[in-house]
Amino acid sequence: MDEDPAQTVRTVRDVVAEARSGVSEPERLLAALVALKTVREQLAAWEPELIAAARAGGTSWTALAPALGVASRQAAERRFLRLRPSDGGESTGEARVDAERDRRAGDRAVAEWARRNSAILRQLAGQAGALDGLNAKAKESAERLSAVLGEDDVTGLLAPLADLRAHLPREHTGFAERLGEIGMHTEQVRRSAVDDRRDRNSSR
Repeated sequence: MDEDPAQTVRTVRDVVAEARSGVSEPERLLAALVALKTVREQLAAWEPELIAAARAGGTSWTALAPALGVASRQAAERRFLRLRPSDGGESTGEARVDAERDRRAGDRAVAEWARRNSAILRQLAGQAGALDGLNAKAKESAERLSAVLGEDDVTGLLAPLADLRAHLPREHTGFAERLGEIGMHTEQVRRSAVDDRRDRNSSR
């Protein structure tokens, strides 16, 4: 049944009517089942796209919940995470939910750490702007740091600091090591937050 979804649904409905009347043919029943599977897969792929578009347009999880047939904002978000294609290779919906919650826990912990150490991060970003002998990639990272330096949220400094470290020439080895320590520490903070979240869940 190589038809558009609406026509496919109508065709399947006709076959269901035939089946109820006892006059359907086995070939048409099998074809209808195959077509129904295709429509079901298409609908499943559309749902997370529509949810993402609604969220991008400002729709709250609370408003989405009844449209998705669930009772709470938490259930609505959970449904979205289960349906959304995975970037990390998770094989099940529950694994995708856990992966997203791990990421958020890590992000919150790193952001909190960055705010507590904002003076150090801003100092490093300021020093980066004064480095000489930088290649094009390192200059690009230093320029990003300068742009973010004036913003209130210091967490925006972490990515360009890490990127700068990857492109620093040998004469700035000492500075690169300092940036490496920042990267190692934030990764430890992230891992600890994820481990804590998992430990809390396992103890419930």
